[in-house]
Amino acid sequence: MEQDTAQPGSIRPGGRTARVREAVLRVAGDLLAERGFATLDLAEVAARAEVGKTTVYRRWRTPAGLVADLLVEMAETSLPHSDTGSLLGDLRANAELVAKTLTDPRQGRLFRAVIAAATTDDGTAAALHRFYDIRLTEWSPVIEAAIARGEVPPGTDARAVLSAVSAPLYYRLLASGDPIDAAAVDAAATAAAEAARAGVFTRG
Repeated sequence: MEQDTAQPGSIRPGGRTARVREAVLRVAGDLLAERGFATLDLAEVAARAEVGKTTVYRRWRTPAGLVADLLVEMAETSLPHSDTGSLLGDLRANAELVAKTLTDPRQGRLFRAVIAAATTDDGTAAALHRFYDIRLTEWSPVIEAAIARGEVPPGTDARAVLSAVSAPLYYRLLASGDPIDAAAVDAAATAAAEAARAGVFTRG
């Protein structure tokens, strides 16, 4: 049974509790993709997930708590980092994963909703930061491997390189509206790899 003092997403449930969490998070993601964060209502989530309203309020407490757990689940179930044997290959794999997520009809809308909410809701912003911290940590070994192979200088900031890959893709999603296509993926990966090799992301 969940402890009332637990933070949303801090419990790794099993059995029926896991099924309840899965159903609730699936519905929450659907509603975020459909309507955005502003109208996310715990009672509606409970009804659509066919879960007791008390259970949802006790476990997640607020819409921001629900989004926090959704982002934890998304980060933990995302694909692990690549190991192609080259910096460019690994960064291209990373860019392809980001692009696939952002162009997915459901996931793309969901991320737009969460990012929009994060600009006005501190809880959602913190959850989004944790999501990207998990993903950057997962993919940092590809930069460490590139350092070991001598492809990039020692001291290269892995998080900065990976951020440089995804940033232009998110810009297309949120600002320019330009297509997130194969050319955009290749350009993002190539630019980040070339900059890394040139020492642009070397700390100090």
